[in-house]
Amino acid sequence: MAYKEQYPSRLLEEAVDAIGSLPGVGRRSALRLALHLLKQPQENVHHFTAAIDALRDNVRYCRNCMMISDDDICSICSDRSRDHRTICVVESVRDVMSIEKTGQYHGVYHVLGGIISPINGVGPSDLTIRQLTDRVAALMSPEAMFDSDGAPAEVILALSGDVEGETTSFYIYRQIAQSGVKVSSLARGLGFGDDLEYADELTLGRSIVNRQIFKP
Repeated sequence: MAYKEQYPSRLLEEAVDAIGSLPGVGRRSALRLALHLLKQPQENVHHFTAAIDALRDNVRYCRNCMMISDDDICSICSDRSRDHRTICVVESVRDVMSIEKTGQYHGVYHVLGGIISPINGVGPSDLTIRQLTDRVAALMSPEAMFDSDGAPAEVILALSGDVEGETTSFYIYRQIAQSGVKVSSLARGLGFGDDLEYADELTLGRSIVNRQIFKP
């Protein structure tokens, strides 16, 4: 019979179960964190739990790019100094944060919310690809072209270099290529299979600056 750890308190056990449900947190670590919280002043713990509640209950997703935001439009999309005719397509919010840290990109973003992965049951309809194609269509409309002062529209496919990332990039390319928008991808200073989240800032920044035309 497997050993089951005994807890002196049902409330402690429930707290360990809750903390242990977080990714990468085992039960021993969860117990250590729960006991640490017990030692903290009540106001500190209440502030901690209130912040988590507010995150879950009040966070919004930008209606343009799907980035996490406190408002309907995120700070990047509402920044008029950014190049709104260049859209960098990424898998997750963490990728936006990684690219922003480089200081090398001044366009806007589109967060897919994942990548196409049949083995995990994730298809194109589970991502925000339709919203992206709508944005591209709006960029390439006669009205937008007239107001753009001749600035070309570009979509940068900044997805991971593994098979699933390449599959997603190819699918998106097929959806938007006919619009006439320029489609590029990151220069492969990133190794095959590398995630943007773990790339160093210098390599990621150079990959953006030296991006190349996407070749399906």
